[in-house]
Amino acid sequence: MTYGEPVRTAVRSPAPPAAVTGITIYGCEPDEAALFREMAPRFGVVPTITDAAVSETTSELALGRRCISVGHKTRVTSSALRALSEAGVEYISTRSAGFDHIDVGYAERVGISVGNVAYSPDSVADYTLMLMLMVVRNAKSVLRRAEVHDYRLSEVRGKELRDLTVGVVGTGRIGAAVIDRLRGFGCQTLAYDSRPQTSADYVPLDDLLVQSDIVTLHTPLTAETHHLLDRRRIEQMRRGAVVVNTGRGPLLDTEALVLALESGKLGGAALDVVEGEEGIFYADCRDKPLGSEALVRLQRMPNVLISPHTAYYTDHALSDTVENCLVNCLTFESGKQHG
Repeated sequence: MTYGEPVRTAVRSPAPPAAVTGITIYGCEPDEAALFREMAPRFGVVPTITDAAVSETTSELALGRRCISVGHKTRVTSSALRALSEAGVEYISTRSAGFDHIDVGYAERVGISVGNVAYSPDSVADYTLMLMLMVVRNAKSVLRRAEVHDYRLSEVRGKELRDLTVGVVGTGRIGAAVIDRLRGFGCQTLAYDSRPQTSADYVPLDDLLVQSDIVTLHTPLTAETHHLLDRRRIEQMRRGAVVVNTGRGPLLDTEALVLALESGKLGGAALDVVEGEEGIFYADCRDKPLGSEALVRLQRMPNVLISPHTAYYTDHALSDTVENCLVNCLTFESGKQHG
C-alpha cells in the first residue's frame, strides 16, 4: 500500500448532465451549504441539505436517493450504513481525502460504494509549513508572553529551516506539495513512501526518523499506519526533534508522544489532529471538561501547538470539496445509467 493520500478522487466535469439528480448532503455546515446551493444548479443537482449527521434515524432523508454526501467530522456507523442501504443508497461521497470515519469494507458488503474528494493540497501544505516555522521559532511561548506585555527575548533561541533536515512521511498530493515548499527554504529533505511518487530523496522510515530534525506526517490512516509513530519509532528519533501532524491523530501513539515530550526526548510538536478529537474538535468546550487527559497535558506544554483539524479549511479547498463531491455523485449516476 502507499502512504500517500487515497486515490479514489473526483475529476472535475466540464459540463452538467441533462437529467436532474437528487443528492442528500449530511452534516453540512453553513458555509458548505451556501456553496452547494450555488453550485448544484450548474450540475443539474437538487440537493437536500441537513446539518444532521448521517444515522439510522436520519437515513430517511436519503429515501429515493442513490447518492449521498457525508462530512469527516462524524463516524458513519455500521447501523447507519445498513439503514442507508435499505433506503436505496448505493454511493457515498465523503467530503474528505480520508476514509477512516467509514468502514469501507462493510459499506461494500451492504451494496454501497464510497469515494473521497480531491481538494487543493496547498491548503494543508501551507498550514504544515506554518506549523513547522512556529514550532522551531518557539512561537507559542513568544506570543503568550507578548499577550501579557512581557517583551523580553526568550531564553530559548529559534532554529532556521535551512539548518535542519525535514522528513516527510507520505508523498501523495499533500506530501509532495510540502516538499515543493521546503525546497525554497534550502533545508535537506528526506521522504518515505512505500510507492515513491516524487523526485525527493527517499529512504527507509527508520533511517528518516534517525536523521530528521522535523518529521511531518501526510499518510492516510489505515490498519497498517495506525500508531505509525509508536514508542519504538519515537525512541529512534533525534533528541530534540519535532513532530508535525496534519494527517490523522492516530498516526501517532499519543501516550508515547506525551512521555517523549515530557522527558525532553522530543523538542516539540505541532498537531492539527489528535487521537480522540471526535466530540472535542469543532465544538465549544470552554465550559466543560475535555474528556482527554492527553490533550490537556499536551496543551499545557510551551513547546506544543494544537489546532482543531483546520489545516484543510480555506476558501479554495472548500470550493474544491463541494464541486468534486457533486462530480463524484454525478459520475456514479452516469455509470449506473449507462451500465
